[in-house]
Amino acid sequence: MNTPIYNLAFDFGASSGRLILSKYDGSKIELEEIHRFTNDPVRIGKNFYWDTFRLYHELKTGLKKAASKKIPITSLAIDTWGVDYGLIDKDGNLIGNPVNYRDDRTIGVIEEVDKIVPLKEVYASTGIQFMNFNTIFQFYADKKMRPDIYEKADKFLMMPDLFNYFLTGKMYNEYTNASTGQLLDAKERFWDLDLIKKLGLRTDLFCEMIKPGSIVGELIDEVVKETGLTGVKVIAVGSHDTASAVAGTPFEEENAAFLSCGTWSLLGMEIDEPVLTEESYQYNYTNEGGVEGKIRLLKNINGLWIMQNLRRNWCEFEAEVSFPDIIKASREAKRKDFIIDPNDQRFTAPYNMMNEVIAYCEENGQGKPEGLGEIAMAIYNGLTNEYKTTVKNLEVITGKSIPCINMVGGGIQDQLLCELTANATGKKVVAGPIEGSVLGNVVMQLKAVGAISSLEEGRKIIKASFEQKVHMPS
Repeated sequence: MNTPIYNLAFDFGASSGRLILSKYDGSKIELEEIHRFTNDPVRIGKNFYWDTFRLYHELKTGLKKAASKKIPITSLAIDTWGVDYGLIDKDGNLIGNPVNYRDDRTIGVIEEVDKIVPLKEVYASTGIQFMNFNTIFQFYADKKMRPDIYEKADKFLMMPDLFNYFLTGKMYNEYTNASTGQLLDAKERFWDLDLIKKLGLRTDLFCEMIKPGSIVGELIDEVVKETGLTGVKVIAVGSHDTASAVAGTPFEEENAAFLSCGTWSLLGMEIDEPVLTEESYQYNYTNEGGVEGKIRLLKNINGLWIMQNLRRNWCEFEAEVSFPDIIKASREAKRKDFIIDPNDQRFTAPYNMMNEVIAYCEENGQGKPEGLGEIAMAIYNGLTNEYKTTVKNLEVITGKSIPCINMVGGGIQDQLLCELTANATGKKVVAGPIEGSVLGNVVMQLKAVGAISSLEEGRKIIKASFEQKVHMPS
């Protein structure tokens, strides 16, 4: 390849976002961060919202920076978190503001839905882990709590679909992100219209369902004028960030598990067909859509969100600390046996995470963690114990022995977390690359524009381009 191919990958996480420029020279990929910004949800009254228009502003700021480089950019794509959405009226305007999945308006809705359609029946179709913030429960809550917005809506767009609509004027629903919400038939890989009707919800809001690797269109004139970026194709990749993270994972061995480690921990396996068995239902595993026809059989585990909030609270009330400071304090902690359940509802969106961790340990007869290190160890132990259980149950559900865990995402920069994961699970841990979501985003763009032929080829390129570190259990 004589001329490099340049692509832009927007990766919106639940706590931060960034725009990455990718350069592919025919054998390796190089990444350059162009723009980074925080993703700060806003609490207004009792509700918790995404600052959607500010995020779109940051997106355009990134495009301006990319345009200033004066290089031929072929395409761009966006991946975000799952389940959340915006509603568009008949004039094409966003109605209200997308609600953050950590908002508590859906507490108790699972039980209400169960009375209408038994949860076992819901799972038999959708194959999705029951979590109170799933789109199905948010949609049900909107009908009750935001009826004006619900009734005036004309189109339903998941978050990456919404941002791409702002850029291109095109409305669609991308499969991998849509699959996170518990509204799709897992086998048919399309909206479960019968389920939606049984719940008394609208079926007329959904758009065309498109698959990862589809070219959506080009930037509208207003965006071109504002940013100076021209001739760029907008592509729908695996627009759920975990779908892109798994696509960007160069699996070490057959039947290896993946662990996408960031604000959330997503631990699972890439398989060909959904698993809708009694065991997967009882263990509450999820079957989300992947790229190239794959299914991501996984467990959603509350992740480094807990540690991020511990750091924030410690900085507010004690002293300024960095994540390396937390790791050092954890290694030096006198007691290392404190442990929390990271999936306890109290850790979803508390006002003070530090106090909640301490209270949990005391209420569960462990005593009081003293100092930063002991509090942090309670979080580390909670996360890695959940990883251990999740891996064991995956082996039961699939009937396969998992030889190793491929960890990707920002969490792998925490060497202690990698070590503790290997020790807790008893599995070899292969950490890297850090930018799993970005790389999965990029390789699907490269496939869409014809630069590579398959995801398998893309993963080989990723492995040749980025370092991986092995952690063995001790």
